Amino acid sequence: MVKSNICLVTIDSFTIHKQTNHLFTVCIISVIFSGDRGGDISITMLSRAVPTATVTVHNDVFTETSRVVTNFRSVDSVSIRRRNSAFSSFLSVRRVVAPPVMAVKTDEQANSVLVDVKEKSLADRLRMGSLTEDGLSYKERFIIRCYEVGINKTATVETIANLLQEVGGNHAQSVGFSTDGFATTTTMRKLHLIWVTSRMHIEIYRYPAWSDVVEIETWCQSEGRIGTRRDWIIKDHANGEVIGRATSKWVMMNSDTRRLQKVNDDIRDEYLIFCPKTLRLAFPEENNSSLKKISKLEDPAEYSRLGLVPRRADLDMNKHVNNVTYIGWVLESIPQEVIDTHELQTITLDYRRECQHDDVVDSLTSPESSVSKLEGINGYANPQNEGENLSQFLHLLRSSGEGLELNRARTEWRKKPTKT
Repeated sequence: MVKSNICLVTIDSFTIHKQTNHLFTVCIISVIFSGDRGGDISITMLSRAVPTATVTVHNDVFTETSRVVTNFRSVDSVSIRRRNSAFSSFLSVRRVVAPPVMAVKTDEQANSVLVDVKEKSLADRLRMGSLTEDGLSYKERFIIRCYEVGINKTATVETIANLLQEVGGNHAQSVGFSTDGFATTTTMRKLHLIWVTSRMHIEIYRYPAWSDVVEIETWCQSEGRIGTRRDWIIKDHANGEVIGRATSKWVMMNSDTRRLQKVNDDIRDEYLIFCPKTLRLAFPEENNSSLKKISKLEDPAEYSRLGLVPRRADLDMNKHVNNVTYIGWVLESIPQEVIDTHELQTITLDYRRECQHDDVVDSLTSPESSVSKLEGINGYANPQNEGENLSQFLHLLRSSGEGLELNRARTEWRKKPTKT
């Protein structure tokens, strides 16, 4: 039997003119249900300007689609909970952003205000993501498309990295951050500041195949005084199995001077409200591989691929080579026999210097002698061939002319599963 569920919530904020000629802001909450409509609805609205207000609406009033209008000037959080004897559903939305007023009509006889609500954009409706119940992380589902898989018909590590970047950007948009840059806040835009990646660590325990659906959860947290961190959990949507994890560190850079800058308190306050209050890590294990320092690979390297040139398509909105492109460059110097017999399990990258469109890059690779065995993963997915040695490599990306270090990396490879 299908139980009732909250399947769509839209929240819009409008500045309107009522009978008293007083301008004020209302929050309009639209809830659409699927399945049985039994049970009461509890709506809790939080605003810095007013105490918490809770509205309970019975099912004889709150039908398939309904709206609740408040006269809050600002709404910081909205929680919607539905209960019946067999089911409870909950959804929380943070930070209501006011769109342009579409139309306003006053009904003086009924002493009420009617507003033509602007519908959600097509992009919002197609994007299969939402904030989690506590509003402190974000989940989104993606289908693996044919152009995102490699010769094995499974997603490439570049595909995974691009999805991580996409869900992180969508998380930022969902809480009201700008689309002008990657998760830039109001203060950051005023000061011409952007986020740039300083470290990325990805572990894939099983690669999703073409047409598989993955669910990625992400959240961000403060990382000292100079940056922030973002973590991800990747699951197979069909069975909930954790098939990958990732973590990253980001620092702030002035887009004009291209120099790093500390995160000031104003910027920190803008995004910390959306972060978990206690430390939450995708890799909570002690001495996990995401923490390992990467030694610099010295010449002569055993394998190399020289003269790599950035394409125009490799540049992102921050006007430099996107961090995912570095992954492809690192893998260019992996020997073919490793590609044929192994698949990438772990990649860690330290981003040392920006790469611009006119740079020429050399990719260097050598085996690393001390190969660590991966231990169990605290209830997450276990890597294949656990207990066997992995093939491990050190990598260096450098500019061809001056020999400047652009990126250093470490990769771990497991044997490909035997085909049945």
